[in-house]
Amino acid sequence: MSDLIEIQPRRFTSRLRHAAREACRSTLSLLYPPTCIACQAATGEAHGLCAACWSGIRFIERPFCERLGMPFQVDLGQPLLSPAAIADPPVFGRARAVAEYDGTASLLVHRLKYNDRLELARALGIMMTRAGAELLGEADVIVPVPLHRWRLWRRRFNQAMALAKVVSRESGVPCDPSVLSRIKRTRRQVGLTKAQRQENLQGAFRVPPEAKARLTGRRVLLIDDVLTTGATANAASRALLRGGAASVDILAFARVVQEL
Repeated sequence: MSDLIEIQPRRFTSRLRHAAREACRSTLSLLYPPTCIACQAATGEAHGLCAACWSGIRFIERPFCERLGMPFQVDLGQPLLSPAAIADPPVFGRARAVAEYDGTASLLVHRLKYNDRLELARALGIMMTRAGAELLGEADVIVPVPLHRWRLWRRRFNQAMALAKVVSRESGVPCDPSVLSRIKRTRRQVGLTKAQRQENLQGAFRVPPEAKARLTGRRVLLIDDVLTTGATANAASRALLRGGAASVDILAFARVVQEL
């Protein structure tokens, strides 16, 4: 009987806290109505997109190349590899992305990356969790693509880390950013060819010796904001595999799409 008496006040307190949080949210919604994270138009829910901006995202869904995640123009009714994946296999196992890197998707990435809009990471990360459900179901650890310390100092935050935190929280897969370091100060990749990107990233990443025990035998899901030519993903994956990872898959919010 005494146990029951103790449990009831706890339940009451929990319900009271929940009611207070809901009341707070309702009050904030009245004072600050939710707006679209892309265009600031009114929306029904916070941290969401309006109908117009949602329609401006070209989501990547099957059929796509099982290795590169590039969408096919025609559905052949079975999982396939693209000629590019066969001719030049990536270092990583599989890559997935929410959307093509254009329109609304590119706008959101740019604002997160360069306009200090860290609140966007929540919406983008939730979409990534859904798009990467297959990979997350097999992953042991989430690792964000790291920035070099000088670039991190100038930018003040790592957008891949912000996204990785959300994906980890939503999926329950632990995030360990310390198992991969960026040790080479590379020049910006924008405007470089695929070959120049590969050369630029040669030796850019490494697994710290003290992290190898935590990495050995684990299946890694590497997180980034954008997947372009795959040069960064390949360089980081190579370092992780050399450091002891059993496998590496890639999950990004957007990717540059070439016709297959």
